[in-house]
Amino acid sequence: MTDEFQTRKSERDNLIGESASFLETLEHISQVAPLDKPVLVVGERGTGKELVAARLHYLSLRWDQAFITMNCASINENLLETELFGHEAGSFTGAGKKHVGRFERADKGTLFLDELANSSGLVQEKLLRVIEYGEYERVGGNKTLKTNVRLICATNEDLPSLAEQGRFRPDLLDRLAFDVITIPPLRARKEDIHMLAEYFALNMTRELKREYFAGFSPQAMKLLTDYHWPGNVRELKNVIERNVYRSGSEELIQDINFNPFASPWRLKASVELNKTSTRTEDTDEEYEETTQPSVNFPIDLKEASQEYEIKLIKDALKLSQFNQKKTADLLKLTYHQLRGYLKKYQLLD
Repeated sequence: MTDEFQTRKSERDNLIGESASFLETLEHISQVAPLDKPVLVVGERGTGKELVAARLHYLSLRWDQAFITMNCASINENLLETELFGHEAGSFTGAGKKHVGRFERADKGTLFLDELANSSGLVQEKLLRVIEYGEYERVGGNKTLKTNVRLICATNEDLPSLAEQGRFRPDLLDRLAFDVITIPPLRARKEDIHMLAEYFALNMTRELKREYFAGFSPQAMKLLTDYHWPGNVRELKNVIERNVYRSGSEELIQDINFNPFASPWRLKASVELNKTSTRTEDTDEEYEETTQPSVNFPIDLKEASQEYEIKLIKDALKLSQFNQKKTADLLKLTYHQLRGYLKKYQLLD
């Protein structure tokens, strides 16, 4: 077996759980995997959509062919088309040579497109043609290319609602949704938390080259079970690995640190002045009667402003369940403006 196959097989085997909802999902995957049809994988962030896609591929008849992945939200909209379909040399400024797109690389295999809801109308139109006819052209080209690709797409959006709003092509949704696998969030499969926590803890113990893992106390396990896990399995993995490495090699984990930013010296982002303004009856002159600063001056205004922006963005992300389009709406930004801020402050995953 190749190293790539071993890696992908390991990723596939990371789908761990024994809760009824999770076992139903695995059964659903097993049923649809052998069919040479598009599949739509739906789930919150951190639920393991790419792992589900990998399992679909390796349980299919295409298991020995390429498994190509792409996150549509991580690519600039202007480059998404060329990343998917490729481009010819000289097709635009900077295109010095031919670029082979993901569909071409995935021929006879599987192409997994994550966060498909972020794609443009033009890309959606071309995807529809590929699904229907297996045909496309490179950007800047006039030669029709054929492809034989099994398409698996994923989203954390409600695509039927987006289609009703005119933000996603209904005909493309019809083609993609031959079958839809909806991954249950971790809070809906609490029975799996202990098993997953032990799995991640043992892996981290091996990574640290420790002889054994002492385990979790009943109190720690209750904290893990009662937590709401907005980041699902990905968040659980991070929490477990952080707590294991911070504990002693022979130390039973008694408490759980969920927030790596928690500190008595955590920086405060907001800068507010509480003041009362009054106006004299005889004149239009306005003056401040009381001023009570909530910060200690002098202060670096630029740094404080950046911290406040970061706090607003994080609060909006949390409120929108880390959906970037909804976050942009909350902050009255365009999607690309928000992406600029996320890159600026290194808030991308």
